[in-house]
Amino acid sequence: MSNEINDLESINNALHAPVEDSDSAGEGKDSQDKAQSEAVHSRCACPKAADGSCPKATDGICPKGKCPGCSGCSDTARHKLHSFNWLEDIPGGYADDDMVEVQFKNTRKGYYKNSTNIPLKVGDLVAVEAQPGHDIGTVTLTGALVRLQMRKSGIRPNAETKRVFRKAKPADIDKYNEARAREQDTMIRARKIAQSLLLDMKIGDVEYQGDGNKAIFYYIADARVDFRQLIKVLADTFKIRIEMKQIGARQEAGRIGGIGPCGRPLCCSSWMQNFVSVSTSAARFQDISLNPQKLAGQCAKLKCCLNFEVDTYVETVKRMPPKNIRLETADATWYHFKTDVFKREIIYSSDKSMAANLTTLDAERVFEIIALNKEGKKPATLLRDAEAAEAAAKERSNVNDLLDQDELTRFDKKKHKKKKSAKDKGPKPTKEGKEPKPTNQPRPNRRNKRKPRNNGNGTDNQQTKEPKTDA
Repeated sequence: MSNEINDLESINNALHAPVEDSDSAGEGKDSQDKAQSEAVHSRCACPKAADGSCPKATDGICPKGKCPGCSGCSDTARHKLHSFNWLEDIPGGYADDDMVEVQFKNTRKGYYKNSTNIPLKVGDLVAVEAQPGHDIGTVTLTGALVRLQMRKSGIRPNAETKRVFRKAKPADIDKYNEARAREQDTMIRARKIAQSLLLDMKIGDVEYQGDGNKAIFYYIADARVDFRQLIKVLADTFKIRIEMKQIGARQEAGRIGGIGPCGRPLCCSSWMQNFVSVSTSAARFQDISLNPQKLAGQCAKLKCCLNFEVDTYVETVKRMPPKNIRLETADATWYHFKTDVFKREIIYSSDKSMAANLTTLDAERVFEIIALNKEGKKPATLLRDAEAAEAAAKERSNVNDLLDQDELTRFDKKKHKKKKSAKDKGPKPTKEGKEPKPTNQPRPNRRNKRKPRNNGNGTDNQQTKEPKTDA
C-alpha cells in the first residue's frame, strides 16, 4: 500500500513540475529568438491595449499581472461560453489529450489538434490553421474534457481536425491587433453598401481573421437574401476574402452579451450553444401571465428559460384533475379557479366569472368528488367532514363586529371613572389590635381659611369687609 502511495506522489510531482519549452531549449536555436519568445509569453495581447484605452499599455501590449482588474489582461478571465475543467487535477495522465479548445471573437470557438505537443495552458494566444492562412485565438480548455465539448457541439469523432501551429509571436500579435482595429470601420461601410444595394438585411458584426486576409460578416435577415453582388462589392472594396454567415436574434444577443432580469449573465453568452424554438404554450403550462414585456428577452424574442422547466410542469399537470370539470355539491356548483402545481392544490370558485367563496382542495379530494359526481351523488360540502368542522370553527373564531372596528371614537382617549366617595365605601379592614377610624366625623372646611398676608411692616395686609347697612 505504501509503495502505491509513493508511486502516486511521484506521478503527481512529475505532473506539476515545471515543463521546459522544447522549442526554446534546442541546441541550434539562437539566443535572440529565445529572449524574444520569452518576452512574448510574458505579455498578453489586450483588446483595450490595442485601441489605446488601457493607460498601462505600451505599443499595444501590456505586461501580465499589471492590470489585475482588466479582463483582457487576465489569464483567468471568464470568456463567453466558459467551461470549468474539472478533470485538470487528476494524476497519472488520465485526463491528458492532444485536442485543444480555442476561442476567437465573442462566442466563436474551434477545436484543434496539438500534434507537436506544444505545452499549452488556458489563456495562451496561439496561431491555428485556417482556410486560408492562420488565425489567432485564445486557449480556453485543454485535456480530456475537450472531447466531451466536441460531442456536445455535434462534431463527429472521425471529423477532420485542424492543427495548432505555434504560440503567437510578436509579429502575429501586431497583425492581429491591426486587423481587429479595422472591424468597426468595415462594419459601418458594409452596412452602407448593403443599404445602397437595397438588401433587406442587417450586418451585425465583422470578425477579421488573425492574419487579416479574411473577414466574416455576420448578418440578420428575416427572409432569404441574394448577396452575391454584395460579396463582389465587399471583396473589391476591402481586398480580402469574404464569408457571409447568417445568425438569428438569439445568436446576436449572445455575441453582444449582457445581464438578464435574473441578475446573471445571459444564457446564450455564458453556456447555451443550441437554441430551441420557444412558444407561448410554455408560459401557459406554467401559469405565467402572457405579458410580452416580461416574456421577451434582450433579443426581443421569448426567453429561452421558459423551456427549462416546462417538461416538469407538463408531467405534473397530467397527474392533476382537469380544469374544465365542474364539481357538484349539495349547496352549489364549483368551477376551477387556480392550480398550485408544487403543492398539488386546486382552488375552486362558486362563480364562473369571478372569484367568489374560494375554497382550496387537495388533488385527492377533487378526484373523490369527481368519482361521486359520476355516480350521481353530491357531497354536502367540498371539504371533508373533519376539515369542514375545523374550517367552521376557525371561521367562527375569526368573526369580528365590523361596526366596532370602524367606530369614529375608537381612537379617542378613554374617560377615567370617578373615584367613589368615602361614604359609599365601607370601613376598610384593619389589622388585629387596631380600632377602625370613625367615618362619620365631618371634615374641616379648609377652603374658608386663608393665611394672612404680610405687607412688610409687620402688620397683616388683610382687609375686612364691613357689612353694609341700609340707609
